Amino acid sequence: MSISNAVMRSSASVYLGSGSVCFGSVEPAIEYLMVNKDFQAALDTCEMGLEHLRTLEGQEESCLNHAEMKASWTIVGIQALAELNRWRDVLSWVLQQYEETEKIPARIIQMCILLYVKVGEHEAMKNPVFDWLNCSANHGQSGFSTVAELYFLHILLPMGHIPDALEMLESPVGQVAFTEEQRQTAQSLVNAENEKNTNSESVAATRNALKEDRLSQRLSSIMRLLQRSLSVASERIRSISFRRVFLALMLLCLLLVRIDPALPASFPWLLQLNSMLQQTWNTMFGPYYRTHSRS
Repeated sequence: MSISNAVMRSSASVYLGSGSVCFGSVEPAIEYLMVNKDFQAALDTCEMGLEHLRTLEGQEESCLNHAEMKASWTIVGIQALAELNRWRDVLSWVLQQYEETEKIPARIIQMCILLYVKVGEHEAMKNPVFDWLNCSANHGQSGFSTVAELYFLHILLPMGHIPDALEMLESPVGQVAFTEEQRQTAQSLVNAENEKNTNSESVAATRNALKEDRLSQRLSSIMRLLQRSLSVASERIRSISFRRVFLALMLLCLLLVRIDPALPASFPWLLQLNSMLQQTWNTMFGPYYRTHSRS
């Protein structure tokens, strides 16, 4: 993946100043990265160079450029990892070189912030940068203020950590990193972010209220429709004469007796009901059957 132009410019400034070092040159790795586009070869070259530096750490007093050379190899390695789409490995890879977050140079921390912010992984850098900023040994680095500014603008505010942002402005970190004017500007940014969040919450509450109102209206419509349906059903039920209901029940019982002749023996009350229904049938329709049989 491509990394930002800001990161490329930051690295280029290191390349220009690292040509005359006593442990070899970073230029072959730069050539692999920038000219040949062989990103894996660039990464391998950086790792070999860093390994060579580790073997000479006891002699670093013999060359003042040891730290500069290590930073140069690391920066080129970060770019190679990014180009290989292995940006998730960048922070852990850097920690392999420096062992502790607090020992990472400011410009490398800046690169890591820019890279992880670019890919939307703000959370990955929150705790490491916090630890780095709160290490008093880093307060004297030339890039300390830039790291604090990137942390404030690109991590705390976008993630909505407003209390942490306010605390940072009042902490020793904020006192060292920012001037009074910068703190006032930062405070205004926090206020604007708070207002934005308040407006967003108000809009969300309004939307939820509208959704609830629509749901309530739908439920009311459904209840009215159900009430009308029940009313129509009850009117239709009333329109059916009692005689038709009685005849239907009588026919159903006779049908049950026809299907299972043994059923009345099992249920004496059904036998009595059957006798009563037969008497009713004979009373109502007996003359018709007798007249029909005579004809």
